[in-house]
Amino acid sequence: MRVLLIEDDSKIASFIVKGLKAEGFAVDHAPDGEMGLHLALTEPYDLAVIDIMLPQKDGFEVIAAIRREKIDLPVIILSARGATQDKVKGLQLGSDDYVTKPFAFSELLARIQALLRRSSGASEPTKLEVGDLSMNLITREVVRRGRKIDLQPLEFSLLEYLVRNGGRVVSKTMIMEHVWDYHFDPQTNVVESRIYHLREKIDKGFDAKLIHTVRGVGYVLKTAE
Repeated sequence: MRVLLIEDDSKIASFIVKGLKAEGFAVDHAPDGEMGLHLALTEPYDLAVIDIMLPQKDGFEVIAAIRREKIDLPVIILSARGATQDKVKGLQLGSDDYVTKPFAFSELLARIQALLRRSSGASEPTKLEVGDLSMNLITREVVRRGRKIDLQPLEFSLLEYLVRNGGRVVSKTMIMEHVWDYHFDPQTNVVESRIYHLREKIDKGFDAKLIHTVRGVGYVLKTAE
């Protein structure tokens, strides 16, 4: 999952970015409203966390501009301004949630996870399955044919992205944009390397392979060739 953070306080931003990356999120950080709005309008994000008191454009302006462009991006406002009128204004402009500073990272993370589940559909399960592989999105436990598989946060995010796109070929560029927090560099082999290590954990020792390479295109997760 790829998150856009628009926050001008460098300490808070560093704290959030570090925490989200540890949970397997890809995070882009914008230190002002103008840059944040540009990213929101031009890049594919799954969710945005936006401060209100920002240089150049405040958070309210950013949210209003996003909604004017009909971009259905889930938004959480993160602000020191906890007055009821600010919360009401934010919700009226199109935000989905409001977290007041100071805050516990665990609360912000829980709200992000809940909003992502809601935005994908209220009936979305907390468990993903393909063939004999299952992923619990709450406990982050991965099991294949009764065998528990330990994955690092980035590996979990990569597998989740492949499972959610099961049967669909995804390019290296698509993987980089949704799993990492920087753009695709054709000279890097980071995707190939991560796919290799993920295969070692997911497919090694099993007759049926789940992760397949489509030469010249990308990768696909499916139960059969």
